[in-house]
Amino acid sequence: MSLERYRQKRDFGKTSEPRGRKPRSGESRLRFVVQKHAARSLHYDFRLEWDGVLKSWAVPKGPSLDPADKRLAVEVEDHPIEYGDFEGVIPEHEYGAGTVEIWDRGTWMPDGDAGRGLARGHLAFALSGKRLSGRWVLIRMKRPEKGPQPWLLIKECDRASPEGAKPRQSARKRA
Repeated sequence: MSLERYRQKRDFGKTSEPRGRKPRSGESRLRFVVQKHAARSLHYDFRLEWDGVLKSWAVPKGPSLDPADKRLAVEVEDHPIEYGDFEGVIPEHEYGAGTVEIWDRGTWMPDGDAGRGLARGHLAFALSGKRLSGRWVLIRMKRPEKGPQPWLLIKECDRASPEGAKPRQSARKRA
């Protein structure tokens, strides 16, 4: 995975965001982080560690614990692993200007091969965080003619779901 797009969008002389170094090694557990980002519009950045980077999606309404909710998750550029610890203010006139704070963090475990799931557009996984836990799925939607790739972020019905939650209608995998 490359951080080229990430680095092209930022002036590291003006922002305190991490430039990104070498991938961490020696840790077998994969990390996730959700950052509340008060930029032009408030949204939540959902990030999963994979292949030496943080795969990243902007979730306008934030993750929902209700399996009936399907939350839009717009794929954005990969971020460096160090971004998982970033909190602060991105200066005005810089890409993503606004306040970033860590909303949740923890570890995640894919069901099967995460690389294959990402490539196929159907990634099922478990989260173990302070606010988010249990089973989740990211499902890629049809690619628009222009613009970034939309996905859906959906909580699966499990023990971590709120009491009385009902499973979503369709759990079919997309090829």
